[in-house]
Amino acid sequence: MITGRTDVNSLLLEMRAMKLQSQAFGGLNGDVAHPNPLQRPQQSNGPSFTDVMSQAVNKVNDVQHATGDIHKAYLHGDPNVDVTDVMIASQKAGIAFQSLLQVRNKLVESYREIMSMPL
Repeated sequence: MITGRTDVNSLLLEMRAMKLQSQAFGGLNGDVAHPNPLQRPQQSNGPSFTDVMSQAVNKVNDVQHATGDIHKAYLHGDPNVDVTDVMIASQKAGIAFQSLLQVRNKLVESYREIMSMPL
């Protein structure tokens, strides 16, 4: 379980570094300067991308912690925890992490593609 937590932490660090790097190309508040104010993207009333990604990372982290707790309970002989519960929880944690990793890979790929575009 420690490996999964380390990967989540490195993922968070990488996402924060990308955020800082993208803000360096924008204004002081992180907005990208637009030559024509009429072409500025419209603000939406929904949650921000940062909030959605933070929630996703936190959810995966919670699933991994819960899996670790179930695993520890099984190892300590808790009669309420069956080996099938441990296996199902482990699979859920693995799938959640792999899904988050794929999203991260697509984000990094998109970011690199955008950064390589000519101005």
